[in-house]
Amino acid sequence: MADRYANFANSGLGRTVVKRLGLPDPPRLRRFKAGDPLVSGPVLLGAAPGGRLAEPVRKLLEAAGAEIKDQTGEGVRVSALVFDATGIGDSDGLRALFDFFHPYARALEASGRVIVLGSPPETTASPSEAIAQRSLEGLTRSIGKEFGRGVTAQLVYVAPGGEAAAESTLRFLLSGRSAYVSGQVIRVGAGAAPTPSDWDRPLDGRLALVTGAARGIGAAIARVLARDGAEVIALDVPAAGDALAGVANETRGRALQLDLTAADAPERLAGYLAAGPHGGVDILVHNAGITRDKTIARMDSSRWDQVIGVNLTAPERVNGLLLERDLIPSGGRIVGVASIAGIAGNRGQTNYATSKAGVIGLVQAYAPVLAERGVTINAVAPGFIETAMTAKMPIGLREAGRRLNSMSQGGLPVDVAETIAWLASPGSATVTGNVVRVCGQSLLGA
Repeated sequence: MADRYANFANSGLGRTVVKRLGLPDPPRLRRFKAGDPLVSGPVLLGAAPGGRLAEPVRKLLEAAGAEIKDQTGEGVRVSALVFDATGIGDSDGLRALFDFFHPYARALEASGRVIVLGSPPETTASPSEAIAQRSLEGLTRSIGKEFGRGVTAQLVYVAPGGEAAAESTLRFLLSGRSAYVSGQVIRVGAGAAPTPSDWDRPLDGRLALVTGAARGIGAAIARVLARDGAEVIALDVPAAGDALAGVANETRGRALQLDLTAADAPERLAGYLAAGPHGGVDILVHNAGITRDKTIARMDSSRWDQVIGVNLTAPERVNGLLLERDLIPSGGRIVGVASIAGIAGNRGQTNYATSKAGVIGLVQAYAPVLAERGVTINAVAPGFIETAMTAKMPIGLREAGRRLNSMSQGGLPVDVAETIAWLASPGSATVTGNVVRVCGQSLLGA
């Protein structure tokens, strides 16, 4: 469904009305288009004294074709502000953040990017340093709410030894692919990550399985993974067979009709993958999900069981068997689709919120175990995304979902898909255990 208010707010008359009345002002977001450069203008790079990331990041960005500036004159616009805060060792050192962002905040263009680089507090040498590094979260989340105009702000904690593995994450956050991701804290672990031979097709030669792929977010995920070079198996229930075949044809992939809640579904899926030319699967995206909304006092047991079964139990069972049979090799990627409902809760969705919090728990429980096998597991947590499902919501709830975030608008299925493609990239080899909200920095939850 079209967002008529956003269309009006971006018209000539609408801009005047919105400004005079102080109404929500949804900007036009910079989303990725084929052929786009990484950034639309210069990147201003700053650092606190003693930081360890500024020079590696400078080399990385220059190799990617970005123009780097250490300072800029009055009236000169930049596309991104990147600050290395790893040298901040105590609360007095936090003044370096003010000294960088205060004079340059107005130099950032619309749909610009703010990235603060820090050290994971648990890796620091002293309590004072840990406190200072944890303080960075408040800065980036506040900037995401202050700057407006489609600007996003993120904190990236890079573990010592993970400097060279941050490229995939920085490319995602600086590009139009992260248009609806803001206010997030992302952790890049220690270790090396392969550099794709072609950053436009980082998934070449990899096999991806996307569940719930017949429509909406699942179809968008299949399209983006195929665009990035993956061979895609689009899976959905038999009742969605026609739509599923359309997605498979569009992506030049394969359609697989399977009800993942069936008792023999994991066995059948494992057999299908083992018999294929890859002998397994490189990227597994658990997108299939349902809602059966009622307050818990009015909910019957079937609504509870169906939602938990599809959204949580099925991914657990599939993961368990595929891992047991070594059908997800080293270098594999597992991505779950959670929800901000699993973080903040939602009235009338106790079953759904429970299942999506469980997806987050699945990521956190499996991440250290799978790291030993060279497999990453992460989740995305969408907020209000414009789909056929949200189009059926009552208008009041729909408008609240659209406006109660820093972007004052709903996201698109492609925003979720782009985030999953980043997590699926070979270059994201040390990004694991993360739950990344795709919500325009929703005011709900953390």
